[in-house]
Formats: sequence, C-alpha cells, structure tokens
Amino acid sequence: MAVMTWVIVAVTCAVSLALTFSGNENLAIAAGGVIPARVSGLIVMPPYLAVVPAWLTPLSATLVHAGPVHLGFNMLMLAQTGRLVERLLGPACVALIYLLGAYAAAAAQWALDPASMSPMVGASGAVSAVLGSYAMFFSRRKARAIGPIPGRVVDIAWIAGGWIVLNIVVALVSTAAGFPIAGAAHIGGFLLGMILAFPLLPRRRRPS
Repeated sequence: MAVMTWVIVAVTCAVSLALTFSGNENLAIAAGGVIPARVSGLIVMPPYLAVVPAWLTPLSATLVHAGPVHLGFNMLMLAQTGRLVERLLGPACVALIYLLGAYAAAAAQWALDPASMSPMVGASGAVSAVLGSYAMFFSRRKARAIGPIPGRVVDIAWIAGGWIVLNIVVALVSTAAGFPIAGAAHIGGFLLGMILAFPLLPRRRRPS
C-alpha cells in the first residue's frame, strides 16, 4: 500500500478544502503562494501576509488550490502515478521527490519572471516531479539509438521534450484565455523528477 502517497493526498485535500470552504482561500493564496517578486526581495509583505516565510512558500503553495477542480485534478494525477512510484522506490523517496519537486517548480517559475507579482499556488509542480519519475520508469516507448546516442537517452529526450512543448502550449493558450497556468513550474518539477528517478532506484532493481 502506498502510504506516503495517500498521506500527501489526504493532507492536501484537508487543508485546501478547509481554506476554500472557510472563505480564506484568497488570503491563503496571497500568504502561502510563491510570489517571485517576494522571493527576489523586491517587495515586503505586510505582517498579516508574512506569516509564511518566503523560503517556505514552495511547500505552503502545494496546500493551496484555486478551487476544488484544481485540487481534484492534481490529487487524481498524484494518486495514479505516486502509488506506483512509491511501490518501486518506497515512501521516503516519494516524499523527497515531491518536496524537491515543489522547490524545483518554484525556482523555474521564479526564473521565468523574478519580478512577477502573481502568486503561484497548487501542487502541480510537485506532482509533476512524481510524474517525471513515473515516466522514466513506466514509459512504454522504446526509442532506437541515433548514431552514438543510446536509445535510452533518445527516449528520455522524447519524454522531456514532449512535456516541455505540451506545457508551453498549455501556458500560452491558458494565458490568452485569461486563466494563466504555471507552465514553467510544471516543466521544472517534471525535469527534477526525471533526474532523481534512477539515482533513487535501489541497485538491485536497476537494469544491467
């Protein structure tokens, strides 16, 4: 049983739904979301919004969502991929991928526009990290070698490239529609998950 995955899902749902139905969602977004300009030190938050230190907002942001639909999609994706990755790597590694993925996602979004005042919330970046590891382990695509480039490297490049292109397109379309999605965060988290996948795999399970 994937205990860690279900613990993350349960805690995230409990906190996010409590904030939504208590009417404190907007306040939580401002206080707990990742605001690039705040991370850059360009703005100082008023005391009532500075309860969460800037360095901790990549984690607090995973507990705040823009409504039940946003929350449901993220948790469904985590439940589907996280439990399989956890069975392979164990609960501690899944927690590590999720936590580091949250920071990688925040770093990518910050790098896109360090002066942005728009708060980033949601667990999408952290979930994308788990998805990145999942893609490395369970992808059925088997690419052929290209010259001296091994097939496995080509396979990784296809997976990473496809995810990057998909999220760039989604980010552009969502921005044009007036509902911007943090595409850079998804990309940063996913790539981090790919990078961590095999180093965390127990040696006895590594392909020879």
